Amino acid sequence: MITYTFLAIIGIFSLYCFSSPEAMQKYLFFPYFIKRNKEHYRFLTHAFIHGDYIHLLFNMLALYSFGSDLEKNIFPRLYGSQQLGSVIYILLFTGGIYAASFTEYYRNRDNSGYSSLGASGAISAIMFVWILLNPTGIIALFFIPVPGWLAGILLLGISYYLIQRKRKGTYSDGISHEAHFWGAIFGIAVIAITKPVVLKWFLYQILSVF
Repeated sequence: MITYTFLAIIGIFSLYCFSSPEAMQKYLFFPYFIKRNKEHYRFLTHAFIHGDYIHLLFNMLALYSFGSDLEKNIFPRLYGSQQLGSVIYILLFTGGIYAASFTEYYRNRDNSGYSSLGASGAISAIMFVWILLNPTGIIALFFIPVPGWLAGILLLGISYYLIQRKRKGTYSDGISHEAHFWGAIFGIAVIAITKPVVLKWFLYQILSVF
């Protein structure tokens, strides 16, 4: 399965970089070096390394939980074939990485002190597509079970709020909330373009709850 391949790459590459600070520095997302040294590979490679074991385990668990369900059960039915579903799934994962990086690249391309890493953009894209397709499914948000649609609204709202606070200089927690936000937006856009009827299903299922 594609999900297991992504998990294996993330796990092996992260463990390698844990033991090699030089590799960590070479592959993390560093807009300053991307602009000056044309190291465009960093747009992609930073998503396969993580800052610590907790970061790694949380992202791998999220990818396994949402990604394997999309790849194995949902996308083949949604797109009519395993092959097309796999193509869309790979696009969703890799596109989420780039979507989560572009805004921070332009904001920090002249900032020699900014860097980031992790697969949060890709996983956010996958999770929000899962939410669109399972709006009443239960998600453990901060260990509290809530419907998927509510979790999505809360996560987008919190991410946007914290992005604004960080840009004003009133808050900093070392987390790339931009990656979460723009990864989610990319995932929604993929569905809106490839299967716009899903958005109608999503609204219908939410409204049917009330």
